Amino acid sequence: MDVEEFRQRGKEMVDMVADYYSNIRERRVLPNIDPGYLSSLIPSDAPHEPEKWEDVVKDIERAIMPGMTHWLHPQFHAYYPAGYSFPSILADILCSGIPNVYFTWIASPAATELEQIVLDWLAKALNLPSDFLLKNEIGEVQQGGGVIQGSASEAALIAMLAARNEAVKKLQSNCPGLKDHEAVGLLIAYGSDQAHSSLDKAARIAGVKFRKLPTDEEFALRGEALEAAIKEDTQAGLHPFYFLATLGTTSSCAFDKLPELGPICVKFGLWMHIDAAYAGSAFICPEYRPLLNGVEFAESFNFNAHKWFLTSFDCSCMWVKRRDSLISALNVDPVFLRNAASEAGVVVDYRNWQIPLGSRFRSLKLWFVMRLYGISGIQQFIRNHIELAKRFERFVQASDRFEIPVKPALGLVCFRLKGSNELNKEFMKAINDSGKVHLLGTQLRDQYVLRMAVASEQAKESDIDVTWKVISSIAEAIMNKRNS
Repeated sequence: MDVEEFRQRGKEMVDMVADYYSNIRERRVLPNIDPGYLSSLIPSDAPHEPEKWEDVVKDIERAIMPGMTHWLHPQFHAYYPAGYSFPSILADILCSGIPNVYFTWIASPAATELEQIVLDWLAKALNLPSDFLLKNEIGEVQQGGGVIQGSASEAALIAMLAARNEAVKKLQSNCPGLKDHEAVGLLIAYGSDQAHSSLDKAARIAGVKFRKLPTDEEFALRGEALEAAIKEDTQAGLHPFYFLATLGTTSSCAFDKLPELGPICVKFGLWMHIDAAYAGSAFICPEYRPLLNGVEFAESFNFNAHKWFLTSFDCSCMWVKRRDSLISALNVDPVFLRNAASEAGVVVDYRNWQIPLGSRFRSLKLWFVMRLYGISGIQQFIRNHIELAKRFERFVQASDRFEIPVKPALGLVCFRLKGSNELNKEFMKAINDSGKVHLLGTQLRDQYVLRMAVASEQAKESDIDVTWKVISSIAEAIMNKRNS
């Protein structure tokens, strides 16, 4: 493919994406296929000779689309939103078109510095404490800063590794001769029983103990539960060192009580990391910023711009108050990565802030989105989703068949049929089998509930009406069948 053909095919591909977006309501949300379906549609060996572009494009609709779950569909209400917008897509094209793999400043000065600037932009827009910014108001470099990770899972792990590194050093300073593995064996981390499963994985990778703590009736972790656990484990000879607070849990969008938890972490010397993967985007709206009160006690904060910030995967924004804590834990310094700017300490080398050595030019996506939407446009988008969730909530409340077991939050409504867990599992399966709406179920203690998350960038009131019509008609059919 030469430059001229690339120019032509690129325009065709943009048209294909635009048509997909425009006509997505005509597709099933969930595919109607069996596992392994693709093996019969694609050869088992790669082609020896080049194939025609036209044949490749035909296979997208013939082979790929039948197996796609359409996350952009207005009736997709599972998980949480998948970030998407045309500015973000265009930035991704540019990112691939001018490929930069950056790990040191000199590998791509523009990529390194744009990430610093855009994450300071975003930190200010979220009204994060100034400690999290790389530069203060007069342009002086501070101890904090932001970095784009691949996911909230990575951010939680990286924060844990930094905290582990500091805790091991502290233990060894208090107990000379204590070996690294002996010190690590004493460490214990905490999170709520509603925290994301990636926290369990992070603890396994870090080789530390992890304890889930019970939440209150609103599925939020309270200060007294954390303090009791810290005292109990300290009494047992362990060394509490890390706590992950969740703002917007996966199951019900619950918020741990930061104003209670933060001072306890400071008192006992725990690193508090905040995981606001979904909910963090909402803090750009002043009316929802109070949900972040207590962030001043945290050592690190993270949210996924690729969920609810109109930015395509992957773009998980993480800030720390002390970047040296990351560098100390993750720094590697082979000769071939050394350069004058890095040696002089006048630049940021993101290789020391993350698990992989290199990164894509991901800050381009944020730069495009924030410039082409503006803060006001992003706020409008988030507020619209929240209003649509409230519309769905009103539909549920108006029906005698349903109940809302936990208070709705932001763009998520948890609901269920009045009846047994088995009835609700049957109900959810019927909804997903219809292919018209996609929901997820979750367990909130002894209750099985259905989650309805407003996810599509193009969702509007009529789409919520369609979703409700499908759900209520399936509920009626199930109840009529059971009563017949």
